[in-house]
Amino acid sequence: MPGDPRPWTGTAYNQATASDNRIHADDVARRYGFRGGLVPGVTVYAYLVQPAIEAWGLDFLARGAATVTLERPLYDGGRFSVRVEHEARSYRGAVEDDAGTVCARGTVAVPGDTPSPPMRRGDPPAPRGDARPEASRAALERLRDAGMGSLALDWNATGEMDRTTRDLAHMPDLVRPDRGGWANPAFTLGLANWILAGNVRLGPWIHVQSEVRHFAAVARGSRVIVEAGVADLFTRGGHEFVDLDVAAFVAPDTPALTARHRAIYRLREPHIA
Repeated sequence: MPGDPRPWTGTAYNQATASDNRIHADDVARRYGFRGGLVPGVTVYAYLVQPAIEAWGLDFLARGAATVTLERPLYDGGRFSVRVEHEARSYRGAVEDDAGTVCARGTVAVPGDTPSPPMRRGDPPAPRGDARPEASRAALERLRDAGMGSLALDWNATGEMDRTTRDLAHMPDLVRPDRGGWANPAFTLGLANWILAGNVRLGPWIHVQSEVRHFAAVARGSRVIVEAGVADLFTRGGHEFVDLDVAAFVAPDTPALTARHRAIYRLREPHIA
């Protein structure tokens, strides 16, 4: 029987230390003023929505909605807590580090409405390797005008983003890669990161915000297809930002997720004293 979302505490896990995005590596992150490699934003998002999965199960994975704003980094091995202020089928949540600093906040719900699902456009595949342009304002403007390439993969729960905690016992059974057979939110929202990196060659970059809507849970063995478009580009505080509109489908064309996804695709140059 569904229950109420409950707060929880855990230990942050940076499963992306070997990622092409070197902001998750200690040496690069420290050059940009961080204490060490950043726990991926999609992993912090998964911590925020874990109370929803525990309380509402497949109902959230199949038709839930959430927002997340990432305010401060979490670091590998650091303790964190997730606060929830819940109402009927929704809550406001915050992820706090062990010093009580809010690292992320957002809203999580299973809405009563059913929005219009996304439709596959049939975008051509994204270029591979060095065929991708270097991430720049000009390159992303071209992609905004001409369209982004799509990506596809077979999901079998064997990748780095299929676990959000070092100890799997701290993940909900429903999305544990060794048990439930359903994709966890770090993986599904991580598809938005994947399609950005699949269309341009990025240096260190940071996910900062997302608005997510689920339309179907992703089962082990699914072929997942991702399409996206550039919605906005802007500069703030010396950082270069991109907003993407992302849609993921279970092949051939079952809508699984949409996201308005914001990232800093180019960080301002670090100050060297």
